[in-house]
Amino acid sequence: MENMQGKHFSITDPKDVNTVIYQVNKTEKEYLDKFPKYTVERLESTEELRGEGKKKTFYVDNPSPEGNQLVILSFGKDKVVVNMGLLYGDKVRITKRPIPVKFDTLYSEEETEYKDFPYTPNLKRPISIIDPETTEEVKPVLYFDEKTNEIKGKCKLKPYKSYFAFEIREDK
Repeated sequence: MENMQGKHFSITDPKDVNTVIYQVNKTEKEYLDKFPKYTVERLESTEELRGEGKKKTFYVDNPSPEGNQLVILSFGKDKVVVNMGLLYGDKVRITKRPIPVKFDTLYSEEETEYKDFPYTPNLKRPISIIDPETTEEVKPVLYFDEKTNEIKGKCKLKPYKSYFAFEIREDK
């Protein structure tokens, strides 16, 4: 039986704040010519009520000895606070020099599909779209693009609703 290696850490969200954390993965060198340099993966979490707030515990499977880059998104009423962090050893440090993150608020008065984006061979993607009210990801519909010979995804967005989208990009 294989042992699962992992780390966990906790934060406490105040009332009316919901934090989600993504791990930033670097694409393996042999795939860099076809795929984005970075992909994002949402960390699994559990939560327990603590008075007015919530204690959330986040889990990182197979942590890297060089550290794991994190994107920390705290959703409050009408705003999102974006922080970058590094899980290194048994500590999470908020970074002073963040990696570049592009984020947008998406809104349309018609049902719309948002952007084709490629997936890496292990089905990771460079972009995430989040419903800020529930902090749940909008799950993309996967399809095989025969013209480019790639697996791609599209997200369906509901009308009259705002979404938060972010993507990790290479610093030029």
